[in-house]
Amino acid sequence: MSRAVGIREVAARAQVSVGTVSNVLNKPNEVSAAMLERVQRVMDEIGFVRNDLARQLKMGGGTTIGMIVLNVANPFFGELAHACETAAEELDHTVIVGSSDQLSRREDRYIDLFEEQRVRGMLIAPLDGTTERIRRLGRRGMPVVLFDVRDTEGTFCSVALDGMAGGRVATGHLIGTGRRRIAFVGGPLHQVEDRWRGAQRAVEEAPGVHLRHIDTNDHTMIEGRRIGEAIVAMPPEDRPDAIFAANDLVALGVMQALILAGDIHIPRDIAIVGYDDIDYAASAIVPLTSIRQPLETLAHESVRLLIEEAEQGADHVHRQVLLPPRLIVRRSSTIR
Repeated sequence: MSRAVGIREVAARAQVSVGTVSNVLNKPNEVSAAMLERVQRVMDEIGFVRNDLARQLKMGGGTTIGMIVLNVANPFFGELAHACETAAEELDHTVIVGSSDQLSRREDRYIDLFEEQRVRGMLIAPLDGTTERIRRLGRRGMPVVLFDVRDTEGTFCSVALDGMAGGRVATGHLIGTGRRRIAFVGGPLHQVEDRWRGAQRAVEEAPGVHLRHIDTNDHTMIEGRRIGEAIVAMPPEDRPDAIFAANDLVALGVMQALILAGDIHIPRDIAIVGYDDIDYAASAIVPLTSIRQPLETLAHESVRLLIEEAEQGADHVHRQVLLPPRLIVRRSSTIR
């Protein structure tokens, strides 16, 4: 592998001082147009690549943000990452995305990588809340904003949809359509506990309505289909008449299994509500009712808080931003 070309070689080839090359890189407005063109041409000819990490260490900060999501294959996290990239670009920052894939060791590995690369801050959708590894970031002064996790200790900023309100709205909608045997499908429960508690709250206010939790190992269509097949295998009198799924992928997997069974009608026999309102929800064979997450607002708030903390340092006041849910009603929960 060839050795990286440095600014001294650029200066020697262009027959200028090292200071002039530095000005071309950092203060181009202070260099004449002819000199700028001359030095940049030499850079292209000899393959000079700017070492931004070294520059960040010297200048005390950069414009790169590290982002860790639970699973980039989940359309919600893919759309959230794209929205964060757009929000950061508007503020002259760049987002680099890593997926923990629901593995704590991979989450730690990305945290280590981003910390070593001296990113300006990290946006994290954590696997298990504020772990000791994440708390250590805060103690070291790394700006961190958490997604979908409320930090009760006030150590970090967080941005999330109000999951309890979302669960309450989704379950209340099902109750309002006459459903009385509702299943909340999703897990691990600690990752979706706010949605579960919201569902419980709605049921507490509706006498005669029964709620049960059906756990899943992950938030995927495969897991949803597994649960759907188990529901199909139940005697009809034991089946729920409504399902509130912890996310849209689980809801779509359940829906797929029920439709393939051939004798279960959605929503007449079983109504289904999802969560996130990913693009696939509206285009499902039975369009899916869902709780919409305001992606652009989530992204703009999280990037804004992160950059604000990076600029203010110890003077920054951490905030917990909770955004209101919005129910998008489609055919999966109502007969029109």
